[in-house]
Amino acid sequence: MYRSLAADADTRVLAVPDVLRHQADRRARLRATGGALAVALVAGGVVVGSQVVAVPATETVPPPAGTPAVPSPPVSPTPDATAAPPSPSVPPTATSRPPGTASPRVTSAAPPRMPTSIPDRAFFALAPANQTGIAPEFRDLAALPGLCGARVSSEAVVQRRTRLLIYKLPQNPGEGYVPDGTYAHSITIYRAGRADDVLDELRQAVRNCPEQTWPGGGDTPSRSTQRLLADSGYGDESVLFEVRSPGQDINGDPTGVEDVRLVRAIRIGDVVTILWEQGWENTSSQRAQVDADSRRAVAAIRAWLD
Repeated sequence: MYRSLAADADTRVLAVPDVLRHQADRRARLRATGGALAVALVAGGVVVGSQVVAVPATETVPPPAGTPAVPSPPVSPTPDATAAPPSPSVPPTATSRPPGTASPRVTSAAPPRMPTSIPDRAFFALAPANQTGIAPEFRDLAALPGLCGARVSSEAVVQRRTRLLIYKLPQNPGEGYVPDGTYAHSITIYRAGRADDVLDELRQAVRNCPEQTWPGGGDTPSRSTQRLLADSGYGDESVLFEVRSPGQDINGDPTGVEDVRLVRAIRIGDVVTILWEQGWENTSSQRAQVDADSRRAVAAIRAWLD
């Protein structure tokens, strides 16, 4: 082994010192460059890893290779609070209202049905203490006294029924005795929205006719005065007025006593009922009795309409 080594060494020429120094410097530079490259590769891997783990909300993580792409839904831009609303492309309809228009009110209840006929049950019954045993009689009677020839909305009438009703006062005897008064009691259905006009026209007719005369039963013409009285609390609204005239006997001669007749018109919706108290043999109307019968008349009509 020694002889072989010696023989091999004799065949090789040793490098001079400058060449050896140059080769050593080159190997040192290669080692330094390799180490710096390794450090750079490690640092790059750390940065890439952190970007994969913490993805900003505005970016999308790309799918793994080989995964089919799924289209993302379009994202609507956030509206600017200060921007004006876009103009409508279609005209407003029943379901598209202009800005600032209130929503239509929705009502579940149907409007009340307006009656077209008047049954017997729409008329009130006298209280037992006022009954005379004489049944009411339906007749074609005038609903109102004459008021200087005024006509009160006769063209708006849908139907009218009138009856003659005879009564007595509670303190007086019953059957077989002279009654204390009579009513011309009417119920009238008017066209929708016209009943309140009827009461306005009646008020004006009374104001326009404070006094009137007409031929009487004797040689002296009859004279009467009319005036409105304060009234409330009956139906939706009411009108009460009085008719005053000099009392006359059956022969038309003056009795020296003034007769007072009360007339009340009451509106309930599109229905108007009138109680015209006409007395009996020159008796005057009693306000308390007319008030009580007016309340009974309203109750009967409300029960009919309901």
